[in-house]
Amino acid sequence: MKKYTTQKLSDPTVRNAKPRDKLYRLRDGGGLFCEVLTTGSKVWRYNYRLHGKQKTYTIGEYPDTSLSEARSSKDEAKKLVSAGIDPSQKKQIEKKSLQENTFQEIAKVWLAHQQSEWSEAHYKRTKSYLERDVYPWLGDRETKTIEAPEIIPVIMKVSDRGAIDAATRVKGFIQQVFDYAVVHGKAPRNPAKDINLQLILPKRVKKHFSAITDPEELGYLLRAIDGYHGSVVVRQALKLIPLVMVRPSELHNAEWIEFDLDSAMWTILAKRRKLPTHIKRANKPEDAHQVPLSSQAVAVLQEIHQYTGRGKFVFPSARGRSRPMSNNAIRVALRTMGFDNDTITAHGFRGVASTFLNTMGYRSEVIEAQLAHKDKNQIRSAYNHADYLEERTTMLQEWANYLDNLKQGAEIIPIKINS
Repeated sequence: MKKYTTQKLSDPTVRNAKPRDKLYRLRDGGGLFCEVLTTGSKVWRYNYRLHGKQKTYTIGEYPDTSLSEARSSKDEAKKLVSAGIDPSQKKQIEKKSLQENTFQEIAKVWLAHQQSEWSEAHYKRTKSYLERDVYPWLGDRETKTIEAPEIIPVIMKVSDRGAIDAATRVKGFIQQVFDYAVVHGKAPRNPAKDINLQLILPKRVKKHFSAITDPEELGYLLRAIDGYHGSVVVRQALKLIPLVMVRPSELHNAEWIEFDLDSAMWTILAKRRKLPTHIKRANKPEDAHQVPLSSQAVAVLQEIHQYTGRGKFVFPSARGRSRPMSNNAIRVALRTMGFDNDTITAHGFRGVASTFLNTMGYRSEVIEAQLAHKDKNQIRSAYNHADYLEERTTMLQEWANYLDNLKQGAEIIPIKINS
């Protein structure tokens, strides 16, 4: 290696150099110089000729890059030039390669790959989690350099704000990005799989959707619904939801085209059900869910039909009939009537019906079919295509009659099931 004489730059000379009205250069020889900008910044550069053209290679800023490091980088660049390789071009290629292998860039490609398989809402939610909770900490890191102990603080930052479910989801997203990175040769292994959430997240009791299970309290709620003084649309939605056992989103977005009031049947298409995205998109008739309508449910729908029957949605938004009722409309109405979130929720009406009907002796398979729950036994569910429609029709009519008795404050007599 070439010996540098005392005429070369010294660290104090570079350190004490002050900015001037114009940039100037402190030369170290051999093409290496420190450029002092008017802002006070100091940048190491190396001048060289390659293929008959004068070029400049930017090494780095002082003091992050010291004098000795600048000289070493210049010597390495000089060797590349001697071999006919452009050091500036090589640096750009390496930088681009580095960027393509960062967690953020790989996550973006993964998101784009998954987008066609996901609903728009799920895609936006996943993208938002990554942008807010992951990219600021891991985004510019190469996936191959990230280890499990570096991922844990990212998860804990989410948990520390009280969002334990969100922390679990964030860990899942990180793990899926690493799975994608491993498959495409961007990481040797998936460090997120080493993280056991049970060992780092706070223990908590899983809460179920609040639901009233006392007959007298349920009767009081039903009378309160009848006396609700809010909009007709919300009142009719409140009247219908205890009778049909559907998910709140299925009720909010209900369309008149789905109802056959003469046959007392509501057919919820697959595209609106809680199903895998590919099944929703296929929207096959056999994947629709049929909801038998009791005479009470038909009466509720006939009444609301006078107000909304000419539009698309059964329960349109107060802001315009071109969109459905807000997801929060029923929740807000329940709070207005004095029922807090620990007493009853829109989803809790499903639990109310399930609890009462199971207690009354209805077959669990029939109740689960009405709730549109998937059988957890995958083998059994693959062969069991029964929808128990006749039994569900009878059950929902008897359930509606029972609710009428509760609402009227009559003597509470359990439904008698024919054996």
